[in-house]
Amino acid sequence: MSIKVNQISNKKTNTLVPIIIIAGLFFIFGFVTWINGALIPFMKTINELTSAQSFLVASASYISFVVMALPASAIINKIGYRKGMSLGLIVMAIGALVFIPAAEARTYWVFLSGIFIQGMGMTLLQTASNPYITILGPIDSAAKRIAIMGIANKIAGALGSLIFGALLLSGIDEIKDKLSTVSVTEKAQLLDTMADSVVTPYIVMAAVLFVLGVLIRKAPLPHVEAEPIEEAKDGETTKTSIFQFPHLWLGVLTLFVYVGAEVVAGDTIIAYGISLGFTATKAKFFTTFTLMAMVATYGLGVFLIPKYISQTFALKVSAILGIVFTFCIVFTSGFTSVLFVAALGIANALVWPAVWPLTLKGLGKFTKTASALLIMAISGGAIIPPLYGWFVDENKVKLIAQGISEATASAEASTAGYWILLPCYLIILYYAVAGHKLGLKKD
Repeated sequence: MSIKVNQISNKKTNTLVPIIIIAGLFFIFGFVTWINGALIPFMKTINELTSAQSFLVASASYISFVVMALPASAIINKIGYRKGMSLGLIVMAIGALVFIPAAEARTYWVFLSGIFIQGMGMTLLQTASNPYITILGPIDSAAKRIAIMGIANKIAGALGSLIFGALLLSGIDEIKDKLSTVSVTEKAQLLDTMADSVVTPYIVMAAVLFVLGVLIRKAPLPHVEAEPIEEAKDGETTKTSIFQFPHLWLGVLTLFVYVGAEVVAGDTIIAYGISLGFTATKAKFFTTFTLMAMVATYGLGVFLIPKYISQTFALKVSAILGIVFTFCIVFTSGFTSVLFVAALGIANALVWPAVWPLTLKGLGKFTKTASALLIMAISGGAIIPPLYGWFVDENKVKLIAQGISEATASAEASTAGYWILLPCYLIILYYAVAGHKLGLKKD
């Protein structure tokens, strides 16, 4: 009896250390990802962009997941999870250093290049860490482990949003007021000075990422592999191609629209608050509202899954809440509407933790390739936010043409833009109800 207890205790200890290490990695790319909420209005000001152009900050970050996901899978198959994580951190550090020449030139495409390179590093990091934490323990409790990762990710995101909001958006309202009254030369000097404020933070970020990239090579991370796929009676596997898993492809679509919805909720809320008339000083805290809502819901997920509720049930509730909150955003106004955007954090929190294990279930040797496809689905964050920005710009122009003031048109167009979330949550609901079961053997 004592031997069995010791074995269980050792297994928990062996799992605990890797979980803490991977949580640290989720903290890192959470910090880097969620500073986009502050970068978007910052870039819009220093590069004098439209709403649609400014949301290319999100596109540059998330489109890298399409470009890099399959190469990342091949790299990780060759060098393993741990070295893949190390390489990802180093690539992210290189991307951070690109911000230095970008600030000196105040050239938007150079900033976007740095963000894209960081996204490439995050793709490597995510392609290694997400399947690793999913298969580190029982598949039925994977959502619980991923929820723990989510807590680390979103706490980091909240800190990143606050820190970079304070560094980049401090005094932005006064500068925007000055820009319309000063000469062309003075305007350029003001914008150059503002652009230089990113240099020190990104030098520090690059140094930290390089050090962590070296240290992770020595981390005590055990080798893990996914459970085998179902086998036929003759011993041959029943599945011979990744295309024979319809639940996987629906899972990829679900994750695509989910990431788009999550990025819209987190990265547009500051700009949305400003469009409603809030100062940047106040609006810079709004992303934190969204992320804290996610952290609280992650905490519930850790407590409830799988002991009290299933991963599937959590996904259903999340989708329904997303639909309800979308209607609430559009049909309310002012700070109430902002709070409902933040409440999307509640709807979004358990989608990622639930979709990953539901999608990877039964994939066996196809797990690494499937993980790469799921990482590619993160590109939803590159497509849906600019669509939101385009929708806002188009509606604003139409409203102004109807004689509505620019301030009112901006607020109304920004609010109406959130209709783009409705089809996203409907797709998530379908996957929760039926999509995740397609093509799988019934238990």
